[in-house]
Amino acid sequence: MNGVAAADRARGRGGGAGPVGGAVRAVGRALHLPVTGAARGIRRATHAHGAGESGLGKLIELHAVNGAGDVMVTVALASTVFFSVPTDEARGRVALYLAITMAPFTVLAPVIGPLLDRLPHGRRAAMAGAMLARALLALVISGAVASGSLELYPAALGVLVASKAYGVVRSAVVPRLLPPRFSLVKANSRVTLAGLLATGAAAPVAAGLHAVGDPWPLYGAFLIFAAGTFLSFSLPPKVDSAKGEDVALLAADEEHLHGPLRGRVKRPGLRTVGPAVTHALGANAALRCLSGFLIFFLAFLLREHPLTGESAAVSLGIVGVAAGAGNALGTAVGAWLRSRAPEIIIVTVVAVVLGTAIVAAIFFGAFLVACLAAVAGFAQALAKLALDALIQRDVPELVRTSAFARSETLLQMAWVFGGAVGIVMPLNGTVGLLVGAAFVATGWLTTLRGLLASARHGGRARPRVA
Repeated sequence: MNGVAAADRARGRGGGAGPVGGAVRAVGRALHLPVTGAARGIRRATHAHGAGESGLGKLIELHAVNGAGDVMVTVALASTVFFSVPTDEARGRVALYLAITMAPFTVLAPVIGPLLDRLPHGRRAAMAGAMLARALLALVISGAVASGSLELYPAALGVLVASKAYGVVRSAVVPRLLPPRFSLVKANSRVTLAGLLATGAAAPVAAGLHAVGDPWPLYGAFLIFAAGTFLSFSLPPKVDSAKGEDVALLAADEEHLHGPLRGRVKRPGLRTVGPAVTHALGANAALRCLSGFLIFFLAFLLREHPLTGESAAVSLGIVGVAAGAGNALGTAVGAWLRSRAPEIIIVTVVAVVLGTAIVAAIFFGAFLVACLAAVAGFAQALAKLALDALIQRDVPELVRTSAFARSETLLQMAWVFGGAVGIVMPLNGTVGLLVGAAFVATGWLTTLRGLLASARHGGRARPRVA
């Protein structure tokens, strides 16, 4: 009897708690499912087609984290340096920002690639260090934003250098993580697209945090970059392996490569990677220069002369969304085209950007400015993927990783130069866009003949390697 009574009491307790406990569990599952379901969906997408087994999926996720953190910092800095003061003062503050951050970065940028060449066994640590540095600097900037301290500028320089260092290392890491039968173009397009999607998702979150208070996007950046620090070490150990790698040398003539002076060549560079790659790099540098120019020039132009019927912030948002959409579309098209005729792709997209820039300058207007931003974003993404295809095709595996790191450094320097020109331009739409068109024309005309010659020969000429 006692046993039956105990069983009845147990059933009574279970019956009493059962409906309530079941309801609680159901509510928990309902709240938990969107998060876990989205996480599983993201993991399936990033790890598809062998990317999970090779480790590329981890890099895709890390780059998404990087993009989300960067946009948090960008929103915080833009609101502090640009939107919080009158236009004339904002121009001076942005000029100061460029002088304190971009000028030293231009000096440091050529050092980043060679330095990382000397530390091939510490790539995961380098990426984690870049993430951790930005996490800590985000906290420093949050304090500077609250107090108006000049600490903002050196901290912003540190964020910029760490961000570009991450970009250089990431470019060197991708070739080490290719799944079987996976082209480098497809891998880079996946990584880039993940960063763009994360940036687009994080931007409204950053704007919402900024509405709470100026430092809050920086607190968000701290948490994101802290997570990226740990995620960096989840990459496979083969990322740190330098087996079979060498450095691309600056000297390209027969005497330096194979003669008695070979041992004296100290300056590494890209000339040994072949003429098609160097011409493609020049064309990409022109597009990257235009990108930096448009960002700073249009920021001030649209603040002073916003799009018809819109505020300055909305005008900049429209142009930014157009550029982001173009970049995403270019990445998707590049993945679809894979590595078909990369020289022709570069020649074509640069010509289209040049024509669009000239038309936008002559018939300056809101619609054409947004079109130019979209076309420039599309061309930059597609031309970069075509450059990746040429590096994979023409550069021996021995120096391919070094070539990626150095090419990314040169492209970052081109962006810095374009931004510096954009900040000093008079706020005249026609004149400014003609200057931007001149950048593109210079890059197109100086590389057109070499790229077409390479396309005719089908890239059969192999580069010489020291």
